[in-house]
Amino acid sequence: MTEEQAVRQLRRADTVARRAMAMGRHPFGALLVAPDGETVLAEQGNIDTVNHAESTLARHAADNYPGAYLAQCTLVTTFEPCAMCAGTVYWAGIGRVVYGAEESALLALTGDHPENPTLSLPCREVFARGQRTVAVVGPVPAVAAEMVATHAGFWQTR
Repeated sequence: MTEEQAVRQLRRADTVARRAMAMGRHPFGALLVAPDGETVLAEQGNIDTVNHAESTLARHAADNYPGAYLAQCTLVTTFEPCAMCAGTVYWAGIGRVVYGAEESALLALTGDHPENPTLSLPCREVFARGQRTVAVVGPVPAVAAEMVATHAGFWQTR
């Protein structure tokens, strides 16, 4: 996936996040992108505190695509996957993650909000403990501020 493709797909994931927010859910969005970097195989907004966009999408992907294919796919997400989501991506066999803004930026937005007790555990550390490589690209500076802007004021009104 080129940087241009990553930026375009991150903006699409942000549209998914905004749609989730419009439905009263937390504003996170994720895409499963085919090896060509263009074809979106699935998209998912956040559902609730335990059914995050990334983990829900990864479970769906594992149910619908062979592992050898998923190893060539990319999960694109607005924010760095939490430990739960990173683990699910790993077990699903998805080969690459691209995220817009890092988890520390999310923590700065949410603070100690009970609906999002953000873990201080970068996804790279979770993936490094596994036996299979998951490539990680992020944060993507060209869109990080856009991902953060989607959350502006959200956590203070919950």
